[in-house]
Amino acid sequence: MVEIFILSLIQGVTEFLPVSSSSHLILISEFINFQKHSLSIDVSLHIGSFIAVITYFNRDILDFVKNKELLVKIIISSIPVMLAGYFLIQTNLISELRSIKIIGWMTIIFGVLLFISDKFRLDKNIDNSFNYRSALIIGFFQIMSLIPGVSRSGITITAARLLNFKRYDAAKISFLLSIPTLGAVSVFGLKEIIQTNNLSFSILNLFSILFSFFFSLITIKFFLKYIERFSLNLFVAYRIALGLFILVLSSL
Repeated sequence: MVEIFILSLIQGVTEFLPVSSSSHLILISEFINFQKHSLSIDVSLHIGSFIAVITYFNRDILDFVKNKELLVKIIISSIPVMLAGYFLIQTNLISELRSIKIIGWMTIIFGVLLFISDKFRLDKNIDNSFNYRSALIIGFFQIMSLIPGVSRSGITITAARLLNFKRYDAAKISFLLSIPTLGAVSVFGLKEIIQTNNLSFSILNLFSILFSFFFSLITIKFFLKYIERFSLNLFVAYRIALGLFILVLSSL
């Protein structure tokens, strides 16, 4: 149960903060040999985050019925990363990117890029400025999140900030874009489980969903309140320190 708690904490926090989940998973795996981390647990963790984000943004999701154009933009913005991810998985190229050194450098480099983007002026919001051009640009930036260490949340926020979106709106765009991505990951994972005839569902899966949901929901609420008052410098400094630590580990 302790392992499930830790994995849920990592999933819930790093899925939505611009800090890179793969960097943290690498660090944890260096120190802890998880016995319970399996495909079904991983899928359960993503399902928990998926439920959390649609719960928090339930009003926006309901507005999709009225504002179909926003829904189309989110789908368009999510298509590039889904196609690229499918290609990398099918060709097994994704495994070539899972080097500890690559993760360390990507954590640092895209932390610096996040810092630079956060210096852009603040004048655009999602209601008035999130057009099809912005959706496509952010969507293509999101492809880079397939490289471990980049961070899906980090790169989408960076792209939105480079396009001059306010911090809050940049984060909201990132969260809304996580809905199709998390949904696709969950569906793909369930498909893999069905194909391997591993349909068992235990109490650990249930706790994985519940814990991941709890930590994801808390993280979303905290982050949106935080960036209304502060810059992203705290996360930039954390990424650089984390990246340096990973590089040191990789050289030992």
